[in-house]
Amino acid sequence: MNRRPLLIPLLLTLLLLGACGRGGRTAGNQSWQSEGVDPKNAIMLAGGQPRTLDPATTLAGPDDALGHIFSGLVVLDKNLQLQPELAAGWQVSEDGLLYTFYLLPNAVFHDGRPLTAADVQFSWERAADPATGSDTAMTYLGNIKGVREKLSGQADLIDGITVLDDHTLTVRLTAPDVTFLSKLAYPVAYVVDSQQVNEPDWEHQANGSGPFALQVWRDDEVLILARNEKYYRQPPAVSHVVYDMGPSLPLSQYETGQIDLVGIGSDTLERVEDPNNPLGEELQTVVDMCTSSIGLNNQLAPFDDLRVRQAFNYALDKQRLIETFAGGNALIANGPLPPGMPGYGGLDGESYPYDVDQARALLAEAGYADPADMGTLTFTAQGYGDVGPYITAVITLWEEALGVTIEPVLLEPFTYFDALYAGDIGHFFSSGWCADYPDPQNFLDVLYYSSSEQNLSGFSDPQIDALLDEARIESDVDRRLAMYQEIERQVVTAAPVVFTSHGISAVLVKPALDGYQLTPIGIPQWHHVTKQPAP
Repeated sequence: MNRRPLLIPLLLTLLLLGACGRGGRTAGNQSWQSEGVDPKNAIMLAGGQPRTLDPATTLAGPDDALGHIFSGLVVLDKNLQLQPELAAGWQVSEDGLLYTFYLLPNAVFHDGRPLTAADVQFSWERAADPATGSDTAMTYLGNIKGVREKLSGQADLIDGITVLDDHTLTVRLTAPDVTFLSKLAYPVAYVVDSQQVNEPDWEHQANGSGPFALQVWRDDEVLILARNEKYYRQPPAVSHVVYDMGPSLPLSQYETGQIDLVGIGSDTLERVEDPNNPLGEELQTVVDMCTSSIGLNNQLAPFDDLRVRQAFNYALDKQRLIETFAGGNALIANGPLPPGMPGYGGLDGESYPYDVDQARALLAEAGYADPADMGTLTFTAQGYGDVGPYITAVITLWEEALGVTIEPVLLEPFTYFDALYAGDIGHFFSSGWCADYPDPQNFLDVLYYSSSEQNLSGFSDPQIDALLDEARIESDVDRRLAMYQEIERQVVTAAPVVFTSHGISAVLVKPALDGYQLTPIGIPQWHHVTKQPAP
């Protein structure tokens, strides 16, 4: 799955399309054949049409094509440890406010132009320019001095960034932030070519600095990446990465050897896990650092009332949804933090067990003894034509349990997230979050701080804000994790969303792909993978 789609669809998409960013599905067309691709030396993958290849505006993650075309100062490795990428190294002042970055002197763009500290400055200035329309700049760059003023149109430059020479720059923060370096691994901090990004349709000829260069992008057909021989670190072992983007029968294509990796859902997973199935040797699974949820509009009645939000949490049979749509291959989410995340496990038992009587009692206490008094509630989802089975099931379960009326509103998938960020969320909306780095701040601060761009539910709690402010600068690891566990408990009590599940991703990987590792957070890794000759 894309890690980033900062927001992810609900459980069904989470599980069945979970490998799109890891290779996902493929099409039957072979439009790559005329592009000089040798499939014996190429990773054959697929995915849907990219929403964008602009690092400043993408909601996709670094494991997608974009994360291999562009690069940033740092990157997460397969063990989710922070590593230098464009940066050769850095120093941090004793007060934690000033970072000095030293760039690799041999770093160049795909066209051969040297990449300098001024390019880093330009890229971050552009991401923070209100005209760019980035939904993620404040979240990941907002602690840099001057970014907030730049985003609000009050300043022309980010005064916290200073270029000292071609390969050195300093970055001053407004407050210490132990996650600052990790945030720079997210695409909004990637470096773009200042000489190109103002050209019409530049994304289809994107000039990045990553391990692969964009060779071909034909909409809804094929996207091909070619090895960047000028890559400033070890160049990729394979010559190409191919994403077919047409109609697909993914498992069939995998079984006939036309693609190298495919994501599988619960039905196929059960079959593959049979000891007699030889595909079991090609299976990789992982519990994602993702939490699927259903957003509630905390600014709109009736969900401006805590009791109503809690009632809808109690009234959803999450286990039934998991058994129906995931074959049991998912975990009930009791709160925002997913398994594997530092600080996970701080909650005691199931936070909102299925309890219709408790839900109805809370509604009555809130003045809705007759649920019809709520009127018709709207559920905003993405899709074409018909409402998907998962959303239909959720609506049905709530209507049967509580006697409410819920009307689905479908938005076109390519504009869905734009609508959410614009505040067009109705009463409910499909939601979820996948970690960009392994730190509880990436969930609790990003999603539930009152002024966060990603707080789409409009949740606001001054006490939680104050605790988040403290945790953000706490350097003692044990104390910091304890603070986040307390914050999570308070968030769960406040019920800003309905927490539903943590997904389990499963992929089949051809033995020829040597070095691929399914990770709980998406990371760029195709340049570290080799393809062995067929036996």
